[in-house]
Amino acid sequence: MALLLRFVLLCGVADFARSLSITTPEQMIEKAKGETAYLPCKFTLSTEDQGPLDIEWLLSPADNQKVDQVIILYSGDKIYDDYYQDLKGRVHFTSNDLKSGDASINVTNLQLSDIGTYQCKVKKAPGVANKKLQLTVLVKPSGTRCYIDGSEEIGNDFKLKCEPKEGSLPLRYEWQKLSDSQKLPTSWLTEMTSSVISVKNASSEYSGTYSCTVKNRVGSDQCLLRLDVVPPSNRAGTIAGAIIGTLLALVLIGLILFCCHKKRREEKYEKEVHHDIREDVPPPKSRTSTARSYIGSNHSSLGSMSPSNMEGYSKTQYNQVPSEDFERAPQSPTLPPAKFKYAYKTDGITVV
Repeated sequence: MALLLRFVLLCGVADFARSLSITTPEQMIEKAKGETAYLPCKFTLSTEDQGPLDIEWLLSPADNQKVDQVIILYSGDKIYDDYYQDLKGRVHFTSNDLKSGDASINVTNLQLSDIGTYQCKVKKAPGVANKKLQLTVLVKPSGTRCYIDGSEEIGNDFKLKCEPKEGSLPLRYEWQKLSDSQKLPTSWLTEMTSSVISVKNASSEYSGTYSCTVKNRVGSDQCLLRLDVVPPSNRAGTIAGAIIGTLLALVLIGLILFCCHKKRREEKYEKEVHHDIREDVPPPKSRTSTARSYIGSNHSSLGSMSPSNMEGYSKTQYNQVPSEDFERAPQSPTLPPAKFKYAYKTDGITVV
């Protein structure tokens, strides 16, 4: 009898505990950075649940040093979503009527800091239930670059490399030949799923266009590479040409420097000579203008002279012109001889 009573009591407690339940199973969700994560939380109520409905979402960050953070709350028919600064404006309930049994949320523009365990808690007294979800944010491969490491000549060894700029591990690689026969060398087959293909003893048959696709669980990226295997170049001629070119460049540079130095010396010399002339030697006097002005002034006064004093005046005045001025004066045009007219009376007759 006691066992039967205990069984009835346990069943009653179990039924009471199941009065409010979250039907969404615990799960792990993976999304790419920048995308939107949908975190489901569906619940059911029973007639015994008569209290006010409260819904709370918590985040336990991947960094265990941080405590659980409330990121969004529904209480008293109001929504509060400004608890956690890192998710402010990026977390929302998906349903406009939370009493209908849907407490799911969306987290937009995912960042790596959003990684962690999210817990949905629903309470409507006397019922209480909670469920946990694991969110992982991955980075899609992007910025993938294909290139050749080495000299792509016949008989040489080199490597084909495929490197994404970013992307969450694990990464998978897939090489393909897109041109010519599209047939890959047998020795390459084991490396077609790695980021590097080692080429040994290259031949012209390897030439063509290749693609490399990088993948992870949330996305993929691709790059192309053109391989042209050519005959070996004349390295000795190339080296000799490089040496000769370098020597010619040095000679040309030397000539330019020499010419510039010579020109500067000439300009400096001209400036010094010009400076000496201006400082030490005064400019010569204008002899010609002095003589002409002197003679002209005398000619202007000769017309008023009488024959009686003409001879004496001519001798005296022309002798006053400095001989030094005439000797050093430059050659000037010859002045015509002056003609003088005078009149005098003799025996009652006027002679001109």
